[in-house]
Amino acid sequence: MSPRTRFVALFVADVISVLGTRVSMLAIPWLVLVTTGSPAKMGLVSGAEMVPYVVSGVVAAPLADRFGLRRTTIVTDFGSALAMAGVTFAPHLGFGWLLVLVAAAGALRGLGDRVKNVLHRPLAEAAGVPMLRVTTAYEGFSRSAMLIGGSIGGLLIAWFGPAGAIWLDAATFALCAAIVATVVPAGAGATPDAPREPYLVALRGGFRALWADPLLPSMIVMLFVLNLFNQTLVAAFIPLWVDENTHTPAALGLLFGAFAAGAVLGSIVFTVLAKRLRMYQTFMLGAALAGAPRLLILGASQDLVLVCAVTFVSGLAMAAVNPVAGAMLYERIPPEVQTRAFGVCMAITFTAVPIGGVLGGLAVAGFGLTPAILVAGVLCAATTAVLWLRSRSVADTVPIGQEDHGRHDGSRPRKPSMRSAGEASSGTATR
Repeated sequence: MSPRTRFVALFVADVISVLGTRVSMLAIPWLVLVTTGSPAKMGLVSGAEMVPYVVSGVVAAPLADRFGLRRTTIVTDFGSALAMAGVTFAPHLGFGWLLVLVAAAGALRGLGDRVKNVLHRPLAEAAGVPMLRVTTAYEGFSRSAMLIGGSIGGLLIAWFGPAGAIWLDAATFALCAAIVATVVPAGAGATPDAPREPYLVALRGGFRALWADPLLPSMIVMLFVLNLFNQTLVAAFIPLWVDENTHTPAALGLLFGAFAAGAVLGSIVFTVLAKRLRMYQTFMLGAALAGAPRLLILGASQDLVLVCAVTFVSGLAMAAVNPVAGAMLYERIPPEVQTRAFGVCMAITFTAVPIGGVLGGLAVAGFGLTPAILVAGVLCAATTAVLWLRSRSVADTVPIGQEDHGRHDGSRPRKPSMRSAGEASSGTATR
């Protein structure tokens, strides 16, 4: 089997898993609703999955490095398939067992997602595929899979019931485990020369690798800010704005669909233009356009068409944020600590999601809808501008695409001029 075939097989398996997960994100809450009739229990199930998802990606990462990335991927995907299959029997087992199974699935998926991210790099390098192409394509396909999964999830629930839809997610995990076991060579992603460290020392290595770098901390904070304010939109501002101004839930679908469509189209455009762009500046510009404009137009206008148009543009801009962040993580984090560093990054940025939902609701309750949206928009714009300005002088002097930077020992890199995104992604330095 050729290196390119191995890489494509892993990539496709990962996207299929995203598709199945999107279906289960609809099916599990629906299963809880039809079996318990309790909205509160729906929220408990969501939390029972997401908290272990975030935590496991950090605390279990050193163990995954010891156990082996390929074996960890197979075990976590196969375990996720069993957990999802168990969820289908939850109505007969009781709500407590459902929480346990969902939490187990979240923990397994959190670690498995981080490990598969790290496995992309050695297989892509063997296939001669630049990492920026990988992260851009993954962003586009993942968002497309989420759109398709959201569309077919409702149909599957209607046709086969929520349990039948969850079985599909179990099947995608099993398929992913089988593909990895078949196509990924033994020892992929391993770093034989890396010293065997005590658990706590290894765990700290992920934090050191991120915060010793001159660029990555500001990017991680920016991702946190985007997740925070975007969640205020999703959880509070957009539904309330739609209810107040359009009085039809169809507008809710239009707004979310406009952002998703912009993100998918943006992924295609970014793939074409990536080699001509500078990575860090592209990331910051995308972040500036993806966050504050959506908030400000929602607070300033009642025109659904105008709001959808600005939301679409924000989706276009967002398409550059995650791929660039992923490519720079691959490039600037040494391979031996990538599993741990990626877990730390994900944990920090995901923490903003529940915080954003809570703050959005409190802001509306305290200030009213329109003032809350406008204040959030101004704060988002100001925070983005401050982060960009504070890091701009560093970004102009930090190399991108060099083998010797991003060290986890805290040493500073050489300082030639910044190279383009395409050049950086094709280098041998380390989503």
